[in-house]
Amino acid sequence: MRLVRIADSQPTPANRPIFMGNVESQPLLDDVSEHVRLTIVRFSPGARTKLHTHEFEQVLLITEGEGILATETEEHVVGPGTVVVIPPGEVHRHGATDSTAMAHISITTPGETRLVE
Repeated sequence: MRLVRIADSQPTPANRPIFMGNVESQPLLDDVSEHVRLTIVRFSPGARTKLHTHEFEQVLLITEGEGILATETEEHVVGPGTVVVIPPGEVHRHGATDSTAMAHISITTPGETRLVE
């Protein structure tokens, strides 16, 4: 058994091409589990992901602020306590509203994420 304390991991700028705007990422299990990824992601106002898909299921637990979760056909405003389940292959994006920061915990398994051009 291993204990993971959020305070032991520092957020770093999320500079991957999937992100737009000021985003910080705080991986919690990368050096602990080979099967589960748990990451805190913080979006500044207006920051978000580009449209993308995953080859795995993704669960997002909104922990702070107000954000937008959208597919190609629908958009939802979400806040703390909202849980979103995104099936493999679904085109989607997520991030903060234009005026409010948002943070979520992302729960995934290892696998590929693809940008939708």
